[in-house]
Amino acid sequence: MIKAIIFDFWGTVVENGTYSPLRQSYSILRPRMPFNNFVPIFEQAFMTQEFKEQADGFKAVCEALDVPAKPFVIDKLIGTWNKNRVFAKLFPETIEVLETLKKKHKLVLVSNCDNFTTQVIEKFELGKYFDAIVLSYKEGKLKTEGLFDCAVEELGVKKTDILVVGDSLETDVAGAEKAGLKAVLVDRKGRREHPQKIPTLKELPAYVEEL
Repeated sequence: MIKAIIFDFWGTVVENGTYSPLRQSYSILRPRMPFNNFVPIFEQAFMTQEFKEQADGFKAVCEALDVPAKPFVIDKLIGTWNKNRVFAKLFPETIEVLETLKKKHKLVLVSNCDNFTTQVIEKFELGKYFDAIVLSYKEGKLKTEGLFDCAVEELGVKKTDILVVGDSLETDVAGAEKAGLKAVLVDRKGRREHPQKIPTLKELPAYVEEL
């Protein structure tokens, strides 16, 4: 029986305000590596510590990728990530689903994110729906490196009674499985292959009841 649900943030609860800022960052930085190798390096540099200014975070990213931190590159990155936050919006079903599930389950929000993402969390007043919010920049670790374990500690619930809900196979599903947790993929565009998946959050309450 599922007693607690861990939700991913971007792409699951909240829709990006612009086309994948990670892919845009990859195009801006042009590192000499495949995108799948780029993502964990970017996230480790930018999303596992707090920065006073975004520019400082992106300079750390450039250093980690061995890419020159040219001013126009930093400005482009800042513009991309600012646009993402400003135009971010909740998925249509998000609030209704959270309100429904909160009646019977503990809910936790988990995200690989920079400290500027808290602006979006506060904007939509998401704190009132979750028993805990676990963010990578605060914990100093990503989902695939133990962030889900931090969420489990917050919940105080057996791993067998927890379900992870996310839109990424590489971080949400892989990170959950590494932590010994069940996971369901939210595949809004129907492009990913996974035995346990739903098209939107609308189907989540019924899915949870069947587990």
